Amino acid sequence: MTKTVLITGASSGIGWATAEKLAALGYQSILCGRREERLKELQQSLPATSHILCFDVSDRTAVFQAIKQIPEAFQQIDLLINNAGNAHGLDVSHEANLDDWDAMIDGNVKGLLYVTKAVLPQMIERRSGQIINVGSIAGKEAYPKGNVYCASKAAVDSFTQGLRVDTNPYGLRIGAIHPGLVETEFSEVRFKGDHQKAESVYSTITALTAADVADAVAYMAEAPPHVTLADVTLLPTDQASAYVINRRS
Repeated sequence: MTKTVLITGASSGIGWATAEKLAALGYQSILCGRREERLKELQQSLPATSHILCFDVSDRTAVFQAIKQIPEAFQQIDLLINNAGNAHGLDVSHEANLDDWDAMIDGNVKGLLYVTKAVLPQMIERRSGQIINVGSIAGKEAYPKGNVYCASKAAVDSFTQGLRVDTNPYGLRIGAIHPGLVETEFSEVRFKGDHQKAESVYSTITALTAADVADAVAYMAEAPPHVTLADVTLLPTDQASAYVINRRS
C-alpha cells in the first residue's frame, strides 16, 4: 500500500530534497508551502503522485482549512514532516528586532504546533503514524546572537519529547532531526537577502546539503515499525557543536 507523507516547507531546501527522496522510495506526497509556483515546479519533477497545499503554517485558520480540504486519495497521512521554519536576524537580544522574534516564534513553534494538531487526530484514531520534526543543533545549545532562534528550536526539541510521551499508548513514532550547518536558502533569509554575508557562513567549511538531511529523514521514516529514531543530530564533519566549527582559511 502506498504511504502518504505531508511535508511543510517543501518549496525549497530540506523540504524539497525530502520530497524528492521519499517520492523515489514510492511515497505519495502532500507538498505544503507558501510559494505555489515553486511547489508546482517540484510536483512536476517527482516520479510519484503528489498534491499541493499552499498556506502559511503560522496562520492557524489557513492550516486547518487546508488540511480539511485534502482530497480523499491523500487523506490518510502516514508520515508528517514538520520542516517549515525560518531564521531572521543575528543580533544580540537587546538590539534584536521584535518582528524577527515574532516571525521565528510564529513559524518555528506555533506553525509546527498547528500542523501537528491538524494531522494528529487521524493518527491517534488509526493507532498508526509517524511524525518527524526538523529542529536544529541550535535547539541543543545556544550560540551568540542566536537567542530566540535557539529558543524556538529548543521548543521543537521539548515538544517532540512531550508528544512522544503523550502518543505512546497509540503506537505512534515521534522523532526529531537536528541538523547543523546546511547550505540552503536559510542564511539568505536570516541576513535579509545579503548574498555575500549568507555565502560567508559556508565558504570555509564543507557544509551539509539538503540531500544529506533528506537521506537521514528517509532513514528515520524507513526504519522498521518497531523502531523509533527519536532524536538524531546531524552535523557536517567540520562542525563539532553549535559554535565549534573548523573553519579553514
